[in-house]
Amino acid sequence: MTDNQGRTIDYLRISVTDRCNLRCVYCMPEEGMENIPHDRIMTYDEILRVCRILAEHGLKKIKITGGEPLVRKNVVWLIKELKKISGITNVTITTNGVLLTEQYEALVEAGIDAITVSLDTLDAEVYRQITRRDELSRVLEGIRLAAEQGKVRLKINCVPVLGTEKQGILELMEYIRKYDIDLRFIEMMPIGLGRQFHFVSEDILRKLIEDTYGEMTLYCEKRGNGPCRYYDVPGFTGKIGFISAISHKFCHECNRVRLTADGFLKTCLQYDCGVALKSVLSEGFSDETLWKMMEEAIRQKPKAHHFEEEKKAAEDEARGMSQIGG
Repeated sequence: MTDNQGRTIDYLRISVTDRCNLRCVYCMPEEGMENIPHDRIMTYDEILRVCRILAEHGLKKIKITGGEPLVRKNVVWLIKELKKISGITNVTITTNGVLLTEQYEALVEAGIDAITVSLDTLDAEVYRQITRRDELSRVLEGIRLAAEQGKVRLKINCVPVLGTEKQGILELMEYIRKYDIDLRFIEMMPIGLGRQFHFVSEDILRKLIEDTYGEMTLYCEKRGNGPCRYYDVPGFTGKIGFISAISHKFCHECNRVRLTADGFLKTCLQYDCGVALKSVLSEGFSDETLWKMMEEAIRQKPKAHHFEEEKKAAEDEARGMSQIGG
């Protein structure tokens, strides 16, 4: 699959639910969250059909997200079925880790290729401030279990939303030093509630890390499915990565589209562009017709985001990150 910019699109991020067992300040309101009705959420059969069609035209990699994907019943079954699709070479999941201990073995048995845990701090009070929940101990237990088992690649995603010192970025560095875990720093995206927070740039984080641990060396081999740049840091087994969509724009190499929880094939994170699939999947259209709809949307994928521009455009996305899936 290619778009009109000549970019190869081989990666799909699927939000299987907009529901979550946390209420992170940059993602969801503490109260009054209006969830998508169950009858408007993509069924597993619908997701599998979309993925089979896309795989016939070049889809290779899938990321399962939410909301929190592990709160959806039988998500492990979906992962197992996705792994069976011809052409799909990699299926991963991003989770907040609260339910990881209970579901780790099932994820491994389903054939998951990598697990990413979202964790912004090791400080219990700061964790409560960010997530509005007291679940840090369960998250750390899940990470410990997965790291010690070592059956699949493990990553941690951190969004420095409150700053490097308050969130204890160096403490997170020390935490992963004892494990073979990749730690990735993600710049805050101005989507939904995220618009009220400033991002911490990659350059600031790199200086902090290098001032403490020494010069980082770019890791040139392929490490993941997306745009993350990885570095070796002296004394660390895992890599340190940066996903810096604002300060180091990577739209020219974007290889992904997203399937929202309510079945919208979304071709750019910033813009409300793509094609609504949920409403047509049950109307008797052939796979070929569905592909033509998806192909046209993918071809029209925007050239680049313009998050660096402060003014919000009329075509900007109105969905929150819990519906989009990141």
